[in-house]
Amino acid sequence: MEGIVSSDAAENGQKRDQPVLEVRGLTKSFFGNPVLQDASLTLHPGEVHGVVGENGAGKSTLMKILAGVYQRDSGTVLLRGQSVQFSHPTQAHEAGLSTVFQEFNLLPDRTVAENIYLGREPRKGLLVSRAKMNAATADLLESLGIGSIRPTALARSLSVAEQQIVEIAKAVSYDARIISMDEPTAALSGPEVSLLYGIVQRLSERGTGILYVSHRLREIFDLCQTITVLKDGRIVGTKPAAELDDASLVRMMVGRPISAYFPDKLPAATAAESPAAAAGETAAPTPLLELEGAGNDQLDGIGLRLMPGEIVGVAGLQGSGRTELLHAVFGAAPFNRGSMQMDGRSARPHSPRQAVRQGIALITEDRKAQGLSLNQSLLDNALGVVRAVFPGRTSSVRREVAGSFSSLEVVARDLDQEVQYLSGGNQQKIVLAKWLAVSPRVVLLDEPTRGIDVGAKVAVYRLMRQLAAEGKGVLMVSSELPEVIGMSDRILVMRDGRLAGELPAGSTEEEILRLATGARVPGAAPEDGSTTGGTA
Repeated sequence: MEGIVSSDAAENGQKRDQPVLEVRGLTKSFFGNPVLQDASLTLHPGEVHGVVGENGAGKSTLMKILAGVYQRDSGTVLLRGQSVQFSHPTQAHEAGLSTVFQEFNLLPDRTVAENIYLGREPRKGLLVSRAKMNAATADLLESLGIGSIRPTALARSLSVAEQQIVEIAKAVSYDARIISMDEPTAALSGPEVSLLYGIVQRLSERGTGILYVSHRLREIFDLCQTITVLKDGRIVGTKPAAELDDASLVRMMVGRPISAYFPDKLPAATAAESPAAAAGETAAPTPLLELEGAGNDQLDGIGLRLMPGEIVGVAGLQGSGRTELLHAVFGAAPFNRGSMQMDGRSARPHSPRQAVRQGIALITEDRKAQGLSLNQSLLDNALGVVRAVFPGRTSSVRREVAGSFSSLEVVARDLDQEVQYLSGGNQQKIVLAKWLAVSPRVVLLDEPTRGIDVGAKVAVYRLMRQLAAEGKGVLMVSSELPEVIGMSDRILVMRDGRLAGELPAGSTEEEILRLATGARVPGAAPEDGSTTGGTA
C-alpha cells in the first residue's frame, strides 16, 4: 500500500469536484464464480453515494475490497488520485477509508472508549491513559451530536442503535475522509434513524465522502445525491438521485415494475375446503386470536382480534411495545392478566413450546441470533422446531423440505450447505420454512424483511398472501410504514405498551405517525386499549 496522509478538504484546498475515491474495473471471483465484474464508481468529497441492489448483487464484495478484507482480482482503486492496494483493514483505516459493517464488531465487556480506540489507545508513558481516551471519546461523540452515550459505558449495556452509533464513531475516529456504511439502519427505527440522518449530514458537511448501502429506498432518496445500482455483480447504472424515483430504481434493481412490489390478495380457500363448511356451520367465523384486557409488566389493556385470512400490521415507535406484544402472545413473556383465546377457547401459553403446540409461530426480528443455527445445514435448521416440539413428524417433514424450499425460491447449493453462507434473504426464507413446517394457524412476524433485498422482500410478501389465502392469521410488526400500509388489512398502532388505535387498510403514514406519537387522528378508534376488529 502506498502511504496516504488524510486531511480535511478545507485544509488542503481540495475542490469539491475532485474525486476522493475512484473505482475502475474492479473484478472479483470466488472458486471461479465471478461475483463482481468490471465495477466502476466515483465518490466526491461531501457526497453521499448510494449503492443498491439485491442480495448477491456484489455490494458487500465491493465494500470488503475497499476495506481491505478481500483482495481484488483486477481493477484499480484510487484515493485522491493515488493508486492503493490494501491487504488488511488496518491499511485502509490508515489511508482514511473506514467501513461500518452491518455486523457489529464491538467487544461486549469493553467500554465505549476502549472499543473505539482498541489497539491504538492514547498513552501516558508506558501506560494507557484512560482519562485521555475517555475525553477523546466524549469529544468525538459530541462532534457527532451524540450526548446520550457515556464513554465509560460497557458495550453490552448499549441498545442496538447505540452500538451502531459507536461503530460509526469508531470509523470517524480514524480521521476517515471516506466512510462506507453497510445497512447502517437495519436494526434501527423511528427517532434512531433520524439520529443517523443527522450524523450522515454532519459528516457530509465536513467533506467526508460516504458510500451508503441500504435496502431502504426512502433512506437512499433522503440522503444520497448519487445512486449506483448493482445487479449480478455488474454496475447497471449510476445516476443523480434527482433523476430517479422509486419505480425507476426498483426496475433497475430487479428488472420488474414497482407495481409488483406488494402483491394483490389471493383468492381465499373455498367454503367447501374450510373446516366450518365441512361441519355444516354457517355462522360468522370465530377469531383465530382474541385478546381482551391483556397485559404483563410491559403491556397493558391489550384488546385485539385476528380473523382467519387476515394480515394485521402493528406499527409504532421503537419501545412502544410492538415486539413485546408478539412475545407475550408467543408465551416468551406471558400475559399475566386479561384473557387470550384461540378459536374461541381459552389459550394463554406460558412458554414458546406451549404456543407452538397451540398453533402459534414467531419469526423473530434477529434471524441470526434467535432464528438460525448458522453453522448447521439448511435441512437441520428447517427441522429444528419440528424435532423439538413434534419429533414424531420429523420423517414426514423431512420429505417435504425440498419442496418447501423450492416454493420459497431458496437459492442454495444443496440441503447440506451451512446457513451462514447464504444471503440474508435466503436465510430469512429458511427461518420461514422452519416455522411453516409445524403448520401454524397464527403467524407472528417481527420485522420480516429487515436487511433483505427487494426481490427477497417480494417473496416474503407473496408467502404472507398465501398464508392468508389458506385461512391463517398473520400479525406483522414492521418499522417500514410503506410495508405496513401495503400489506395490512388493518393497522394497529402501539404507544407506551398500549394500543393507541386502529386504522383501516390504505391509511397514510401521517395518520400512523400521529397515533404513534400521541396526536389523535379524527375518526380513529378510542385509545382505551379496547381496540378490536373483525375482518377488514
